Amino acid sequence: MDPIAVRTFVAAVDAGQFRTAAAVLSITQQAVSKRIAALERDLGVQLFVRTARGARLTIDGQVFLPHARALLLAEERAAASVRPGRRMLRVDVVGRRAAPAGLLRGFHRAHPDIGLDVVTLFGADAAVDAVRSGAIDATFRAVTMPGRQLPDGVEATPVLDEPLRLFTGPDHEFATMAVVELGRLAGHRIWMPSNTRGTEWAAYYDELAAAFGFTIDTVGPDFGLEALLDTIADSTTLATFLSERTPLVWPVGHDLRLIPLRDPIPVYPHSLVRRADNPHPALSTLREYLAGLEPERLDSEVWTPTWARRRSRARAGRTAAAAAVPPAR
Repeated sequence: MDPIAVRTFVAAVDAGQFRTAAAVLSITQQAVSKRIAALERDLGVQLFVRTARGARLTIDGQVFLPHARALLLAEERAAASVRPGRRMLRVDVVGRRAAPAGLLRGFHRAHPDIGLDVVTLFGADAAVDAVRSGAIDATFRAVTMPGRQLPDGVEATPVLDEPLRLFTGPDHEFATMAVVELGRLAGHRIWMPSNTRGTEWAAYYDELAAAFGFTIDTVGPDFGLEALLDTIADSTTLATFLSERTPLVWPVGHDLRLIPLRDPIPVYPHSLVRRADNPHPALSTLREYLAGLEPERLDSEVWTPTWARRRSRARAGRTAAAAAVPPAR
């Protein structure tokens, strides 16, 4: 069905005469008649009865009219959805409870007029491929993983160094400590059933564990964050890593502990990854918002992996050697 013919049909109905519709559409009356006739052939019905005073709808024309208007409205909405500044900004986050999701929530509060489509893709490879193909406008990721590079035309800007904390139950060895030195985790088990091989977060935690002598325990299954909290709460030996930026609903009666780590502070490096030629105006607004955020001031040296992109602006704390020497056990 020709949308131009449908638009001509609706114009003729609204005008009441083909001649008036022709003037509205800036075409000849003959062109209006030809388009209506072509539409009638496509539909196999007569839409108008021509009279000396104009044209009136047949019963079939009356039935078709609301659908014709709906078609034109859908066409307009489809076109508007991708016009510059109208299409929603599509951004990927690792998880809806992860720190980047919090950054996006802050951006939405600051710019409620900008439409956001938040998605969660699995792993940096899928996310970067989606950025490159244009399936998404941007993603928050730790880049780059060992031995991998961003494709041509895709750029990453560091936006957040997220300090990690030790998360334990009330009977864990470190539960009563106000601060734990990262080196004291040597020989302990950090339970992370979601630490899937091949992901950027697995690469981060593997290097952190190798540097400081603890074990990442990935024994599953992974039943989600609530199940992890339940297990940690009842364990005297298991702990995990979370941060103050992880939005938690603390279970009643668990008496869980979120303990700062120091000397150095492990920080997870989040970057905004995007195509350099992406013209979406809201992407520029998002970048400006993120650039205006104050970096967290840390009172200790920090640790990041050897492969992590460094924040361009100065940190408050000193950067630890990326390949830290494992502490003596």
